[in-house]
Amino acid sequence: MADISKLRKMSGAGMMDCKGALEEASGDFDKAMEIIRKKGQAVAAKRSDREAAEGCVLAESKDGFAAIVALKCETDFVAKNEQFIALTKDILNIAMDKKPASLDELLASPMSDGRLVQDHITDRIGVTGEKMELGFYECLNGASTISYIHPGNKLATIVAFNQAGIEYQVARDVAMQVAAMNPVAVTPGEVEKKIIDQEMDIARDKARQAGKPENLLDRIAEGALQKFYKDNTLLQQEFVKDNKLTIDQYLKQQNKDLTATAFRRVTLNVE
Repeated sequence: MADISKLRKMSGAGMMDCKGALEEASGDFDKAMEIIRKKGQAVAAKRSDREAAEGCVLAESKDGFAAIVALKCETDFVAKNEQFIALTKDILNIAMDKKPASLDELLASPMSDGRLVQDHITDRIGVTGEKMELGFYECLNGASTISYIHPGNKLATIVAFNQAGIEYQVARDVAMQVAAMNPVAVTPGEVEKKIIDQEMDIARDKARQAGKPENLLDRIAEGALQKFYKDNTLLQQEFVKDNKLTIDQYLKQQNKDLTATAFRRVTLNVE
């Protein structure tokens, strides 16, 4: 029982899986661990076509760098498991330490035991029997950054600012704004052309269906686009805590030169 308990602590696998692995390995711990890992690889291959729609989303910010990771699984039951959340946190810690440039680079980063992030995810697949994948990795740099995790670990945001020393509550308010209002860009100038074209086409079609003259459609569409910017770009949005202010005005109240420079938002919720 002592050997089984030790292997359970090392691998996170269930008691019967550990017992079986130790018996197959004739008591050799390294071989038993390898057996458990191979089981994880087999389960991962078998369940590769399953949908991993649940999971855990965590974020952190420190010294001008912020990151979000989302470890995905199949069921809410596994998503709320302490070991699953702990693995997500460990992956986030690696992201904060190594500052990888991409999700693939994060997956290929070594963890404290020298094994790769992807290997640890595969091990966890063997323990739970569910498909798991690192669904998202986002990061930002700025003079200062902030992170926000919405209760339930299904939604997180990070925001970068152009100045250091920004008051914590002010930065957090902006990160919560991003979580609540889901802007598409910081400013109108950063909105993708395909989104602009789509909004203009929708506005023209609505005006046409309302019987407006063809020569006025572009002007009407431009007006609708300005309304879209007001509702969907961070700095022009009404502040959720005080709709008499835009986010830009709220930041300028703190410092006339203060502004948000970038944000990222990751959610596993259906919106």
